[in-house]
Amino acid sequence: MQEFAAAIDRAYPRVFTWLREHDIAPAGAPIIRYRVIDMATALDVDIGVPVAERTAVDAGLTADTLPAGRYASLIYTGHYEGLVDATSALLDWGSEQGLQWDRWTANQGDAWGGRYETYRTDPRAEPDPSRWETEIAMRLASTAERG
Repeated sequence: MQEFAAAIDRAYPRVFTWLREHDIAPAGAPIIRYRVIDMATALDVDIGVPVAERTAVDAGLTADTLPAGRYASLIYTGHYEGLVDATSALLDWGSEQGLQWDRWTANQGDAWGGRYETYRTDPRAEPDPSRWETEIAMRLASTAERG
């Protein structure tokens, strides 16, 4: 997880610099999209910032969209260290409700069709971590996928 935090710290400045250089304003809060999760070994994630219009990007960057569909989400308030527990709470709640996530087993871990975190509070503007808000969202499997 320390490597993950360091990767995020390197990625966001690169993305924001590219946006500034191309005169593109963010259209929302930064996100991390989780594509494949294996907490013991590795995470496959996208580090991103929403923009108003799809645009071509330079090598090493990717333009993509979050998949449409129904999502279950929660707003977690507190330091990022609590996000694992908050995510577990959302997963547990979904199980209690009988929800099925858009998730499947891949060679590298649990693959997700749509799972992300949106960092709604800028720590530079709000230095108190007990007030940071993060949205955690997971796409539900469609009715057709559930049979």
